[in-house]
Amino acid sequence: MNKDNIKILVVDDESGILDVTEGFFERKGYQVYTAGNGSAALDIVNREKIDCVFTDINMPVMDGLELAEQIRHIDRTLPVVVMTGYPSLENTIQTLKNGVVDYLIKPVNLEQMELTLRRILRERGLFVENLILKEEVERRERLRQLNNELFKKVEEVNTLNRVMEDFAAIDSSYEIFNKVVRLGVEELKADLVFFHVYSEEDNCLVLVDKAGAKNKKYPASYATDILEQEKAFIIDSLGEDHTPCLIADAAGIPSMKGLVHSFMVAPLKIREKIFGVVSAYIFQGPRFFGEQEIYYLNFITQKAASSIENIALYENIYENLFSTLFAFVTALEVRDLYTRKHSTRVAQVAHMIAEEMACTEEELDMINVAGSLHDIGKIGIRDDILLKPGRLTEDEYEKIKEHPAIGADIISNLGLWGREAQIIRHHHERFDGTGYPDGLKGEQIPKLARILSVADSYDAMASDRAYRKKIDKHVVIDIIIKNSGSQFDPDVVDAFLRVADQNLPDDF
Repeated sequence: MNKDNIKILVVDDESGILDVTEGFFERKGYQVYTAGNGSAALDIVNREKIDCVFTDINMPVMDGLELAEQIRHIDRTLPVVVMTGYPSLENTIQTLKNGVVDYLIKPVNLEQMELTLRRILRERGLFVENLILKEEVERRERLRQLNNELFKKVEEVNTLNRVMEDFAAIDSSYEIFNKVVRLGVEELKADLVFFHVYSEEDNCLVLVDKAGAKNKKYPASYATDILEQEKAFIIDSLGEDHTPCLIADAAGIPSMKGLVHSFMVAPLKIREKIFGVVSAYIFQGPRFFGEQEIYYLNFITQKAASSIENIALYENIYENLFSTLFAFVTALEVRDLYTRKHSTRVAQVAHMIAEEMACTEEELDMINVAGSLHDIGKIGIRDDILLKPGRLTEDEYEKIKEHPAIGADIISNLGLWGREAQIIRHHHERFDGTGYPDGLKGEQIPKLARILSVADSYDAMASDRAYRKKIDKHVVIDIIIKNSGSQFDPDVVDAFLRVADQNLPDDF
């Protein structure tokens, strides 16, 4: 213990005691500060880093006990020793309440005072060390709690991001309903989740989709749908304000007949009106739904509602835009009496061939769009060329050959039908690579463009044109067979021949 660095404060209203005590401790090598009352002592404590305080009790302005109390608020590690000439049990109890660590009886033996100082400083060192350890433990515990809270927040953000990403990739209403129930099982760990559409007129719920957790058993009464009595309970549970409802312990719900362990329901609202209702079930414990699960369920229904609105808006725009483009095609065909309804018939024949070739529903939709709009690029061709009754010159034919690329550009610029635009661009390519506009060959040509090429050629030959009369259907078929492998894909020709005996469009 280096005495030169130890600062003690002696507080007493008797100057003689202060002088004697100061002289003793300074000779021992300590730094000594003195004060005549508690108020003056506080000024020193606030100004200097004192290691121990010795104070009388009865002093003017501020007594020793009040001084000890004030010091405790400033620095609870600073030891205070009371010196009194009137020891009593009451004073002892009071000093302990004020945070005093020891007391000495006057007249104070200075040697005993130094021994007390040394003991107290040793104890103070242990106390400070324990205090630091305690604070370190508290800091670590707080850090652990913060880490746990952060981990939960990260998990929450990840869950919300997964939900948003899942809904962002959906492009049909049914997929949304299916995604809602599957997310309920995957993210909320529900045993069973139902999605019902709500009929406001009949005040009833109609099942649209449901999903159940794998390897989970649930009551037979929930195998297909919810009982009508429970549907009525679900509608009532949403209340007039249509807020999500959590029943953590659902054992006492009469409509559930003691079969449900935990339950929650959330409305899917579009423009503040209930469109549908999502209900989630846990049938066996010990796990219950909680506040986090109802928060997630509400978030899922909100994102689902937003996706439904976006898809409805997109589908409306899609239909309106398609109608507008088809109106252009119709207006184009009206200019030429010989090609009226050509695009409609081409789309129908192409659809028949595509079905015969086992194309997917998506491909069938694409061929319908591309077939209906395949000649829209002719908008960019002058009437004197497009409607010319005689044979075209070489320059005029080169101009006509631009219409697939013009049509593809028109569709591509809309940003809706990228693959359809490619079908339109390449429907005049030839299987042997001598077609236009890009001279693609064989399977370089998109499959649906190869289908459209056969359908377009069939209708072009089987209908009247400005420069010739229509060709007999059987002759047209023979021409298509003859050009199989050169102009046309042999597989597409084979499929065409299989449907050629059916009622091909003939409203020429």
